Amino acid sequence: MLARAAGSGGLAPPLVRYVQRRNEDTAAREKHRLEDKLARLESKIAARNLWAGQHPRSKPEAGLRQLQGWVARHRLDKLVELQIELQEESNCLRMECKPAAIEQSLKLAGCYALTTDVTPEKLDAEQVHTSYMALEKVERGFRAIKTWLLEVRPIFVRKEERTRGHVFCCMLALKLAREIERRLCAAFGTTETNLDAITLPDALAALGRLCLLHWPVEGENIVTKLPLPDQSQQEILAAFGIHLPAM
Repeated sequence: MLARAAGSGGLAPPLVRYVQRRNEDTAAREKHRLEDKLARLESKIAARNLWAGQHPRSKPEAGLRQLQGWVARHRLDKLVELQIELQEESNCLRMECKPAAIEQSLKLAGCYALTTDVTPEKLDAEQVHTSYMALEKVERGFRAIKTWLLEVRPIFVRKEERTRGHVFCCMLALKLAREIERRLCAAFGTTETNLDAITLPDALAALGRLCLLHWPVEGENIVTKLPLPDQSQQEILAAFGIHLPAM
């Protein structure tokens, strides 16, 4: 809501409120990524020094420029410094880390800010974040409807009531997909905490292998058999609370 500015006839801009949040999973992932980059840089420096030792006529400045380009591309130029270390027989490259800059970078890892014009009296910081996450789920739901999972388009019906029915069925399918994701997450966790966690596409692909087998017996008689699910399928069905009928 716009408020009238004090001492003027105009309107003051709405209040902008910033809510700072930190995602610990993202922070841990960024820390691991930084450690991996530093380890790769050390291995590159060691390989360059080994090559320079085998080629006495090589110039360390050329290797320094090459590695400085790699550091800049991976955004490490503010966190480390490459130097040429003078030795008796040859010159080697050396990496010197900047602990204060690295610590400051890790402090900001996983941090983000939400903006809102709602006052703290109406919504506290946690409620603002919950509303934001709910909006993210809505956007993700629209992507699921329009793209890989449900593919609401193209629509091959022409009458309005049939189009509404088609979209309504897609919305019901989205509700079912969300419930499946919730149960999979409760049983196996997420891919951020467990690399072997079963996702919705994994579950659909695994259950898609279950099919009825039909055997013709003595002319027109047909025996129908449902094969036993494998270990992965059994775990997924148990997470859903589904028991297959005996056949």
